[in-house]
Amino acid sequence: MVGMKPGPDSIGIIAVSHNCSGVAARACGLVSLEPTKVAEILKDRPSWYRDCRCVDILHVIPTGNGGTIELIYMQTYAPTTLAAPRDFWTLRYTSGLEDGSLVICERSLTQSTGGPSGPNTPNFVRAEVLPSGYLIRPCEGGGSMIHIVDHVDLDAWSVPEVLRPLYESPKILAQKTTIAALRHIRQIAHESSGEMPYGGGRQPAVLRTFSQRLSRGFNDAVNGFPDDGWSLMSSDGSEDVTIAINSSPNKLVGSHVNSSQLFSAIEGGILCAKASMLLQNVPPALLVRFLREHRSEWADPGVDAYSAAALRASPYAVPGLRASGFMGSQVILPLAHTLEHEEFLEVIRLEGHSLCHDEVVLSRDMYLLQLCSGVDENAAGACAQLVFAPIDESFADDAPLLPSGFRVIPLDAKTDPPSGTRTLDLASTLEVGSGGTTRASSDASSTCNTRSVLTIAFQFSYENHLRESVAAMARQYVRTVVASVQRVAMAIAPSRLGGQLEMKQTPESPEAHTLARWIGRSYRFHTGAELLRADTQCTDASLKALWQHSDSIMCCSLKAAPVFTFANQAGLDMLETTLIALQDISLEKILDDDGRKALCTEYPKIMQQGFAYLPGGVCVSSMGRPVSYEQAVAWKVLSDDDTPHCLAFMFVNWSFV
Repeated sequence: MVGMKPGPDSIGIIAVSHNCSGVAARACGLVSLEPTKVAEILKDRPSWYRDCRCVDILHVIPTGNGGTIELIYMQTYAPTTLAAPRDFWTLRYTSGLEDGSLVICERSLTQSTGGPSGPNTPNFVRAEVLPSGYLIRPCEGGGSMIHIVDHVDLDAWSVPEVLRPLYESPKILAQKTTIAALRHIRQIAHESSGEMPYGGGRQPAVLRTFSQRLSRGFNDAVNGFPDDGWSLMSSDGSEDVTIAINSSPNKLVGSHVNSSQLFSAIEGGILCAKASMLLQNVPPALLVRFLREHRSEWADPGVDAYSAAALRASPYAVPGLRASGFMGSQVILPLAHTLEHEEFLEVIRLEGHSLCHDEVVLSRDMYLLQLCSGVDENAAGACAQLVFAPIDESFADDAPLLPSGFRVIPLDAKTDPPSGTRTLDLASTLEVGSGGTTRASSDASSTCNTRSVLTIAFQFSYENHLRESVAAMARQYVRTVVASVQRVAMAIAPSRLGGQLEMKQTPESPEAHTLARWIGRSYRFHTGAELLRADTQCTDASLKALWQHSDSIMCCSLKAAPVFTFANQAGLDMLETTLIALQDISLEKILDDDGRKALCTEYPKIMQQGFAYLPGGVCVSSMGRPVSYEQAVAWKVLSDDDTPHCLAFMFVNWSFV
């Protein structure tokens, strides 16, 4: 078996395939467990393969030499909200060899290989296991030498082109299955040796179960399988955030879990808000590490308090986002980590803070159980993940967990030259129907040197009479988190700024550097003053100066009902939105009555003279927060041939009221 796969590259001791059908990886390792124990662990795929939803052994046939033939149906989770999950129908053969070795071989049963046809589950895409398996040799003095070969065809052509690297990457296969299997066996061996200290007085197996439950609960939330009780709520007309509800949550959390705390006698269920997007030039490990260490940059204390109150069976009003108050500091309490530190479990204590006398809940400490993985920047193909769930002070072994969090999966770099780099929100460029069908837009085929898919999912318990309110809060919260993560991604991206801007390359919407030049030149032409103090001959410098300008600068279309087409970072911060969602905001929505009257009065002057100064006032962000500004300047942005292209506004010295 070893060496059968062609053209390996090396990731440590892991070899990955090149130019073969499907994707393949192989590994070899020494562990201090007997072959029969190793075989037992490897066969228990759900215990170590985090993407495995279920394994059903439908038929077992003993063989004459003491081995077995098994017919197996396996379902795996989809890694994002934008592709269908996979299932497998395989034959597995286990046999002992004369030298005491064990061999486990597996291959899909297809029309070409023959055999019975397996279960056909709606919404799953059938993937294929090509000849794969394990050779486990006993070592003198104890222990085993394990050879692992994984070779699968995940039917990459059934997903949009922008997502295909997830299904065509042998490095991702190696991290998720081959390396994961080897690490899990080594972890069990290390725990069995008795040398591993217990975290918080708990057995390693208990802590490992918590990690599995967090990971599985997050996967269940991202996938939202109908047979688990999930169904989609009607949309608010915008497709950027998907809301799913589950009115039979006991089926989801399992009978072994005490769910009475989470779902009281009052009728209720679970609600999940989720979104996926494409990020560029941001290492997944770096982003997840930042989100873990700087929770206050994206989290809302009111939402955390709502989740904590649900555990205490103490009613707490559905929060309005970003209410007055401040984020209490977080304290990270380590619980356990795996042998190679690629995954660690911890308790997060959010120190209490009181917003007002009525909000007693917020004055108490809150706790989260958190799983963080994939933060090694040198691990090729590693998925970085931050998953957390509120817990109460008792932290019982059977405590119910409602995981939320972030998953960032790297996409293999494409070899074609970049045709203009940008950050895309996949939810706006792909349509996902209830049947799992997808369509790629023209934007989705763009290429970039380093890209990753970010998936966000947040779960909340609700009581039936508050379902609509919780749904509205969850949708708004995820949009706020998306905006925060995009700001963080832009801040920590090591690449040049131009790679972060989403600009559709059409005649009506020029590339970012061209628009920056037009904005600066038109401002100078109309007012005689410099807006961008940068070398105008250098397009990157103009764009950077515009993007980092301290005042809020935004452009809107020259239409009867102007909508925004571009904003710099300060403009996005003021509007509390993203470049993707900006096009859904109209100028009229953010101005108050006085602002609209002032604009109507000055509009003819803007059209005739090219600019006007508007008095200071108050406008409203997309999240409904009032924003004050000292003065506003409006001017016509002219293209190279001096035709009006759009209208630009600058809000000077703005701040949230």
